[in-house]
Formats: sequence, structure tokens, C-alpha cells
Amino acid sequence: MGPPSGQKIDPVKVEALGRGTKYDLCSSTSMKRKVDGIEGLSNVLRGGLCHSFTGSGRCVSLFKTLYTNACPHECRYCSNAKGCKRSSRTFSYSPGELAKITVGLYRTNRIEGLFLSSGIGKDENTTMEDMIETVRLLRSSYRFRGYVHLKILPGSSKEHVREAMELADRVSINLEAPSKSRMSELCPSKDYVRDVLARQKYVMDLSRKVDLPAGQTTQMVVGAAEESDREIFDRLLFEYDVMNLRRVYFSAFTPVAGTAFQDREKVQSWREHRLYQVDWLRRVYRLERGEILAAFDDDGFLRNEDPKVAIALNFFDSPIDPNSASFDELIRVPGIGPKSARRIALLRKKNRIERMRDLAALGVVTRRAEPFLKIDGKCGTTLDRWIG
Repeated sequence: MGPPSGQKIDPVKVEALGRGTKYDLCSSTSMKRKVDGIEGLSNVLRGGLCHSFTGSGRCVSLFKTLYTNACPHECRYCSNAKGCKRSSRTFSYSPGELAKITVGLYRTNRIEGLFLSSGIGKDENTTMEDMIETVRLLRSSYRFRGYVHLKILPGSSKEHVREAMELADRVSINLEAPSKSRMSELCPSKDYVRDVLARQKYVMDLSRKVDLPAGQTTQMVVGAAEESDREIFDRLLFEYDVMNLRRVYFSAFTPVAGTAFQDREKVQSWREHRLYQVDWLRRVYRLERGEILAAFDDDGFLRNEDPKVAIALNFFDSPIDPNSASFDELIRVPGIGPKSARRIALLRKKNRIERMRDLAALGVVTRRAEPFLKIDGKCGTTLDRWIG
């Protein structure tokens, strides 16, 4: 199939389907630029531009859109769900139409890649086939070599999963909930094990044969099913340790008018932030589960404070000397990360650390680290537990 020509682009459709990905995450931050009106192709930016980051830290602009906002599932928090009192019409692209829009944005330097998600549409395999065809058109007819993040729809066939992996840089299927019982509360029409976990395993198994440069990720909705942070954390461990995922993303629940959960309380954004901190401690610092559990209260929830402080209080009996502390001890001090810990290890081979400002010059956040450190036997600001 060759590149489409002569198609008129519907800006209302582009905006609606771009806006539909508001809660789909890909290490992205919402664009702050305001665009007024809906006339003109560039205005897909109203709903559809996001920023993702490569392994090297380079920021990449993506066109983020749904393929269709039609969906037969009964997700009680989603504005596209069956039975929801919609505030917008139902739209769908054709593969050629979406490929043309994506290439047009790329050629005018607005984007470097595509983040393609979707509702289920007629059924998961028909829609998945259309999404795959969109990316196939981009890769073959347009010779597009930009970054593509392609969502795997729940219940998709293994062959469609394989084709998606062959064309995309990254794939993901949203967990949404940390367990089968919590999924039943969120969306009774989805089978957590067969529709979601089985597809994640397809990706994991196929990764042994199919090169997927940016790997597999997933996303959970925080608080919609009234689950604890401990439940989310245990699922996070499973995703990293068993399913070999690259990232787990979190989206704090926000009630949407017209949905079954419209009257539920909004989850405060700090809870999402604390989960990302715990994720970092596991994924980057490689702290053990038992150690990280010190950050949770008796009911399984994270407190609105840096979890690393609670972990450090549980780990250390007294302040440590950065001149003699091990690397594992250093990275457990709030305000000291892997990079600054390595810098400390290098510096002390040549020069003794004599004051807190020596550490500040190495990137240590001394305001946070000082209560856990002593230099030449002297402590600065000391935690109450170590006084007397």
C-alpha cells in the first residue's frame, strides 16, 4: 500500500484522539504551550504532543494519540468506556490517514516519533491490525525511522504482538491494577490474567527472538480501586523481576465526569510521586524488598515524605563517615545518589573529605545528607534519635 494522497484531515478528530491519551504515560511531561482554536494541522499539539527521554537522556517529542476512542470495555474510570456519558463523539483513524498526519508533523519538525494507543474499537485484533498497519506504512512507504511506542491491546493475538514488536521501538500493555481482584473493581470486562498478564508474557518470550530496542513498559492507575501502595509495590517487583520490564509508570486517579467513578475522591499527586521514588530505589539503587518496606506504614501506604529517609533511619544505627563508608552505605544516605557516591569514592583516594562543602561540590544535597554523616567525628545537624 502506498502513501495516501488527497485526504482531508479532520482537526476535530485529531484533537479528540490526541486528548484521549491524556493519562497514557511514557516518561513524558505535558507540554505547557497553549494552542487556541482547532484549525490547522499543527494544532494536534493541543492534545497530542508529549516528551519522552532516551537512555542517553535526550528529549524526544512524540505525537501521542489514540487510534480510536471507541471501546466496548467497562472501565469505570475511563471516559471512553462502554456506558460512559460521553462529552465527545467517537472517532477512528484509518492507517493511511494516521500515517500521513504523523509524517506531516515529522516533516515540519514538530515531532520525532509516535506514541500510539487505542480503545478496543470493533474488537482487539481488528484494531491491533490497523495500528500495526499504520506503523508498517510509516516504516515501509514513508521510510520513517523515528521512535515508535506502540500499545498492545488486552486480548491481542500472539501474532499481532510479534508484528508490533518487529515494527516498534517499545511496546506496552497497561496493567491498570495490581491484581485480578482490583482489576475486577476497575474493569469487570477484562480478564487480568488472560487479557493482560498473558500478553506481557508474549512480549517477554518473543523478546528472545525479536529485537525490541526500548523494551516493554506498563502503567498502573493509582488509587482508583482503593488498593494500597504495598499492593502496587509487590506488583512492581513482579514486573521487574519476572516479566523483565524496563519501566512501570503510575497515574494518580482523577475522577472524570460521566464515568462510574465520577464521585470518587481524587488521589493526591504526592502519592504518585512517592511511588516513583520507591520505584527508583528498587530499579536504580537495587535495594531489596525487605529494606524498602521500611518506607510503608502498617496499613501498606507510603507516607508523604521521602521514602529514602525512612529506609536510612532503619538501616543506620549512627551517622557514617564519608571518608570510610562503603558504596552501599553511601547510596543509602538521603541526598547521595549513585553518581555522587562514586565521586566521593574517587575523591577520597587522593584527598580527605574535611567539610560538608566538599561533598556539596560533588553533587551531594548536604541539607538532606548532613543528619546521617559525620566528618572527623563531628556531626552537623543531627536527628533526634541520635542525640544523647
